Amino acid sequence: MIITLTTDFGLSDPYVAAMKGVILSIAPDAAIVDVSHDIPPQDVDRAAFVIKGAYPFFPKGAIHVVVVDPGVGTERLILVVKTRDSIFLAPNNGALKYVFDVHPEAKVFCAARPEYFRETVSRTFHGRDIFAPLAGHLAKGVPPERLGRPFEEYERGTVTAAARLEDRIVGEVIAFDRYGNAITNIPAEWLADADRVRVLVKGLVLESLSRSYLDVPAGELLAILGGADALELSVNHGSARDKLELSLGETVIAVLG
Repeated sequence: MIITLTTDFGLSDPYVAAMKGVILSIAPDAAIVDVSHDIPPQDVDRAAFVIKGAYPFFPKGAIHVVVVDPGVGTERLILVVKTRDSIFLAPNNGALKYVFDVHPEAKVFCAARPEYFRETVSRTFHGRDIFAPLAGHLAKGVPPERLGRPFEEYERGTVTAAARLEDRIVGEVIAFDRYGNAITNIPAEWLADADRVRVLVKGLVLESLSRSYLDVPAGELLAILGGADALELSVNHGSARDKLELSLGETVIAVLG
């Protein structure tokens, strides 16, 4: 069974290794895949975006564990979520907002069976003491519904959709990758068949979409349909974030025709 881990723990401390040790003590045959441990501390929205971009490419039945958990040690709940193809473990804080957005069939349970936790549970390290053992038991075949009660009042989070108007699409920047590419919420499929697309951002106009980063000289801005299956703003050998001083939520408009 495949278990993926997405955390804000980094790799300089023993936290990720401790989680893996707990998982493997319960499910020694599990294959553990690190999605990312470089989520900025407590950045739930970034965690949501990262798991969104990874989980669809894993085999059916994979277990995805997201531990970006500013509310650890409080009364916040832990969710066990079952979709058609996957199982997710995450705090009840919106980290699965994109999962809920595209999986209306999801069944959600509140992890409430301490017999599936470690015997001693730290106030500050639920990744090791709750999430990891739950993942291990799921990998061993324990069904999600056995880990807790059905739960309907979970935090869905807010997914901001682009708006389709008569001749344009109005969206916004929802993430930056490590290259400084600005990823928008305008789906690539909305633009793929357009005869012409102009992109407007911060008073600038890009007259067409590029097919590759090398379509423009080094240091120049471009718009491209990127690997996140969305419209992106990029700079050849540079950072669109830095060049345009972009922020999350920045308006981006795609004009069609």
